[in-house]
Amino acid sequence: MSVNFDVIAQPRALSGKGASRRLRRTGLVPAIVYGAHLEPEMISVSHNELLKHLEHEAFYSHVLDLKIGDVASKVVLKDMQRHPAKPFILHVDFMRVSQDEKLRMMVPIHFLNEEKSKGVKIGGQASHKITEVEVICLPKDLPEFIAIDLLEMEIGDIVHLSELQMPSGVVLAHQPDPDEPVVVIHGARGGGDEAEGEDATA
Repeated sequence: MSVNFDVIAQPRALSGKGASRRLRRTGLVPAIVYGAHLEPEMISVSHNELLKHLEHEAFYSHVLDLKIGDVASKVVLKDMQRHPAKPFILHVDFMRVSQDEKLRMMVPIHFLNEEKSKGVKIGGQASHKITEVEVICLPKDLPEFIAIDLLEMEIGDIVHLSELQMPSGVVLAHQPDPDEPVVVIHGARGGGDEAEGEDATA
């Protein structure tokens, strides 16, 4: 993993809606960090700094360096509450990770060479049925994404969930349905019968 994220936090003593509103008015986001057989700890992080981190897709599926004063720990982002109508983050959950304990994380799927795909180049379209999967692995093996190369795919071709190439040390959290499609190349007007059937059930 080539990207590093430092999350600077500070302890917070008060909880409750009133205390959280006061924090947000000062540009901070209430958060909690838990896991690794330690007590949960209430913290706050800078809203602006968090927004900068969230611009990077890898932040969602990456082991982060959380620094609370002089104490540093490895964490992952497990949950985030956004305001339903405004571009504000209301609350964040971080989970501590241990290097020798496996974790479950949602990881995005990246569709490579889509515009260069054989099927797309002759007028077909790629239909993304699944865009992320839950994986189990040790923190050191956590991938930023799972890649699918569409270069050789032609109209009517399908990549199923059971056909995903997982990195070493990484497995899907759930036994995949061998017939569940991840991506389908269909014709510009619906393609073949197989592709149309996939679209009808999407």
